[in-house]
Amino acid sequence: MEIFTKFAIGAPATIFALGVIVFVHEFGHFIVAKLFGVRVHVLSLGFGKRLWGFDLGGTDYRVSLLPLGGYVQMAGVQPEESTGAPGDFHCKPRWQRILVYLAGPAMNVVLAVAVIAGVFMVGHEAQGMQGVPPEIGRVAEGYPAELAGLQPGDLVLTVDGEVVKTWSDFVFIVGTSPEKTLRLDVEREGERIQLTLVPSKDEREQGILGALPKFELRLSAIVQGTPAHRAGLKPGDTVRALDGESISDAAAFVAKVQPRAGDEIVLTVERDGRLQDFELVPAVVEGKGQIGVLLGIYSPLPPLEAIRASIQFNIDIVKKTGQVLGKLFTRKVSAKSTLSGPVDIAVMSTEAALLGPKQLIFLMGFLSISIGLMNLLPIPILDGGHISILLAESLIRRDLSARVKEGFNQVGFVLLMMLMAAVIFWDLSKNLPGLFGGG
Repeated sequence: MEIFTKFAIGAPATIFALGVIVFVHEFGHFIVAKLFGVRVHVLSLGFGKRLWGFDLGGTDYRVSLLPLGGYVQMAGVQPEESTGAPGDFHCKPRWQRILVYLAGPAMNVVLAVAVIAGVFMVGHEAQGMQGVPPEIGRVAEGYPAELAGLQPGDLVLTVDGEVVKTWSDFVFIVGTSPEKTLRLDVEREGERIQLTLVPSKDEREQGILGALPKFELRLSAIVQGTPAHRAGLKPGDTVRALDGESISDAAAFVAKVQPRAGDEIVLTVERDGRLQDFELVPAVVEGKGQIGVLLGIYSPLPPLEAIRASIQFNIDIVKKTGQVLGKLFTRKVSAKSTLSGPVDIAVMSTEAALLGPKQLIFLMGFLSISIGLMNLLPIPILDGGHISILLAESLIRRDLSARVKEGFNQVGFVLLMMLMAAVIFWDLSKNLPGLFGGG
């Protein structure tokens, strides 16, 4: 029964996420093509049989049967299709054609920044983790971090000689180094020591650390009508002390508040760079004290701050994607552990949808920037491949022959299909390991 429930949730979630990403990508091509006066025959939401639409300015705007994104059909894309009319794509200057191809990935970037900014305005863990230093806050028993000798309070300085500035940098290296020996330089009580960490491997062949960072404990939400609300506490307040005792751990905070039902407590928080004390009396809820707050490492951001945080988050994704590709080509990581195909995306979409719409929309933003970057790779039949050919033609100041272009496209298509087949096989082996002799 569980598998049918997951399918019922996961299939629409995957179609929705990929459908929006693909259509926005195609809409980018469409809007810039129109801007340059290219004749666009069709802009379709979905594929397959035309269900409904209308004609405007010579373009058939339609809704089609299969809700898997959409497509744009422009006049004279290929030289043999061109009639020589001014509105043919092939007749436009190369710089305009390059911009039309760039517009698709660019719209994926815009979508990623927009939806992740929206999620950050609500509040999300990823937003809260930006800028968190690589300081160990908690170590799980029996996991690689404990086996390596890491302790709460340790500040990770370098991993295999590579400087790490944030917790995100640290877990990225660990995640892309399953079962590999990593040399850590760690600062502990003012002294620099060296440790050896060997991340274990999860079912998706990614490295596992088994530790959490030390982070500031913030109030991520305040429940209306509760002691916290009446006292004047606000989302985003950073917890510094309770009854004068320093506190930064959610479990410790709850453990101290629960026995104090009906007793006055003093909560010290930092707000706008200043410490403030708030007196409140925990209410009795099922025999335990509660003040009506949600604890987290994040809080809702104002619109402009959310956009700034989203831009930085997407820049980090681009940087880490480049690092992964570098490790892939130097064989420091396996393609199986770093590349995801349709099966993996469907699994991730299902997991995100089960956690709620916020997680699904966040995943959609992450996938959008990733797909935009993938389309810029200089592989024939992808946008990056077309751009590469146009740049080469600009350098030699003449068009490549139709035969040469066709050869490039055929080679690119075969390589892409081979890669897709391999990725799907890896997807299945990660998500259905029993079929391939896995655990």
